[in-house]
Amino acid sequence: MGNGDLLEISASELVHILGTPAELFTSGGCVVLDCRPFLAFSRTHIHESRNVNWNSMLRRRSKSSAVSLEWLVPDKSLLGRLRNGEFSLVVVLDEASRTVSELKSESLASLLLSALQSEVQPCSTEICFLQEGFDGFFAMYPELCFQSPVVPVNHPAYGDSEKVISGRRTPLYDQDGPVEILPFLYLGSAHHSSRREALASCGITAVLNVSSSCPNLFEAELTYKTLRVEDSLAADIRVLFPEAIQFIDSVKASGGRVLVHCHAGISRSATICLAYLIHTLGVSLDEAFDFVKCRRQVISPNLAFMGQLLQFETDVQRTARPFQVLCSED
Repeated sequence: MGNGDLLEISASELVHILGTPAELFTSGGCVVLDCRPFLAFSRTHIHESRNVNWNSMLRRRSKSSAVSLEWLVPDKSLLGRLRNGEFSLVVVLDEASRTVSELKSESLASLLLSALQSEVQPCSTEICFLQEGFDGFFAMYPELCFQSPVVPVNHPAYGDSEKVISGRRTPLYDQDGPVEILPFLYLGSAHHSSRREALASCGITAVLNVSSSCPNLFEAELTYKTLRVEDSLAADIRVLFPEAIQFIDSVKASGGRVLVHCHAGISRSATICLAYLIHTLGVSLDEAFDFVKCRRQVISPNLAFMGQLLQFETDVQRTARPFQVLCSED
């Protein structure tokens, strides 16, 4: 790709940019777009940066043709702000590329830079590439990066032993509290949903109850939605995905936080969270599963639900606009 007016900046220059008060920029400040895989980004990233990803199937079908910005930026609000030139600076980074000239033409960073240069007004936004990528930045400024507090798999909390509370054993799925999947999305069990203090400590404002019988205990204080479904091989949970996704999005839009739970927080509610990640972030089922399992080790959707998630992943890929356009060109 040609550099055009592209500016390459160092880690120290980015630190200076990030430390500049927003009112000193001519428009909406700076946004950092991280092109690393979703799982790598979720583990650690520069504070306030945004992940950019592109489904691998769509990438294979692109055949090196031009890629639209809307295919790479799943957040429609961010996409609109980029296209409207509402940022003074847009900084793109990958894992560790030293310069733009090192980027392969089919790399996500290269595709993103090309899309930005063709679709964002140069008079209002300066497009930059971070030299040495995230690895170089993290080596120099780890204190400016978020690191996920993921509990290791060999942590005692995930062992065979169970905590004894008030003379009774507590199942693994009820131990500790709900886990954060995304800043506005939590996953847990019916026990977690019954502990008002735990919900308050997480800032939960809404509850999505995906069970066949669990009660809604705090309807005077929280917003509830109940989707009745059995945890069985005969259950069709996929028909609930659109309603569940719409509810989660409505809570997010209102600035709230939602807990998704079933009985144990293992199968039904985990399936809903996986579907939400596949639909909203455009990630694969494998990526979504690894991401959620890192946070709640006990998840295990039943085999029927996993099959429905695989079909949902295919449906999401097929209905993506770039897939339709590229198929029409075959």
